[in-house]
Parts: sequence; C-alpha cells; structure tokens
Amino acid sequence: MKKFYLLFLLITTSCMLSTSLQAQEYRSAIGLRLGSPVSASFKTFINNNGAIEGFVNYNTENTFSSYRWSRIGLGAAYQQHDDLGTSINGLSWYYGFGATAYRWGYSDDSFFNDYGSFSLGIQGYLGLEYVFPSRKIVLSLDWVPTYFINGGYVSGFGYDQGALSVRYIFRQ
Repeated sequence: MKKFYLLFLLITTSCMLSTSLQAQEYRSAIGLRLGSPVSASFKTFINNNGAIEGFVNYNTENTFSSYRWSRIGLGAAYQQHDDLGTSINGLSWYYGFGATAYRWGYSDDSFFNDYGSFSLGIQGYLGLEYVFPSRKIVLSLDWVPTYFINGGYVSGFGYDQGALSVRYIFRQ
C-alpha cells in the first residue's frame, strides 16, 4: 500500500510541475528593486502562481552634519500571483508575506560614539507585475508595509517601503 501512495505522489507531483512550467510566463529572473531600500533581487516561481523572492541591500546616509547611519539587509518573501482578468497579456497582481533582517550602524564622528543594532521585520506584499511578451524583461511595482519587531534605528510599523523592480528573465 505504501508503494501505491508513493507512486501516486510521484505522478501527481510530476503532473503539477509540468503544468506549472507550461502555464508560467517565466521561471526565474534577477534584477533590482528601485525603491526603499534599493536592493538586488532574485525571483523564482515554485509552482504555477507562487513565487519566492530573495533580496539583499546596503544603504548609507548622512542625516545631519556629524551624524551618519548605514544598514545592510536581506530578506525573502512568498508571493501569490493572480490574473487581473484583463485583456493585457503578461499583467498580473500579487500579494504575499515575508521576513527581513537588518544590521544598522550609527556614527556621530566621535570615536567613542559608534554603535549598531539588529532589526527583524515581518512584511506584507501587494503589487502589479508586467512581463514584456517579446523581451526578457519583467517590471513590477509593489508596496511592502513592514513591522519591525525589535528596536534599533527603526521599530514598529513602517508603511513607506516598496519598489519599482526591473528584472531580467534568465530562465523561461
């Protein structure tokens, strides 16, 4: 009986994967998220409508004449893509959730006043994506509200994150 279930699971999984590969407009893409924060991004579909996106970013800024901060971050998200029901081929909307981690550093140009912190965040995603039909380019625009769990430079709810993403399709 166990062999039957294993064979059934193998056949079902194979059928689902072959269907998703035929139905998806692209499989994997790499590019930039041009927003807050600017990030390098990799996105790959794990089934017909579900994608995983990973990103890494670095940012530094002088906020006052003697005060400077920087951060390095990485994160990942699951995004569910759905058709908009329009006649525009390649246009979809997506929603999802993710997590991010940031390492913050601060300096006030005094040798003894440099310090840093670590922040974790839970993210929501809401966006639009367009795959150019004859090009290997994907554009997306999203809003990524984030709740930062622990202190540091930022804590609590951040509603100002999101990006215009430009990615190159390297696997159809």
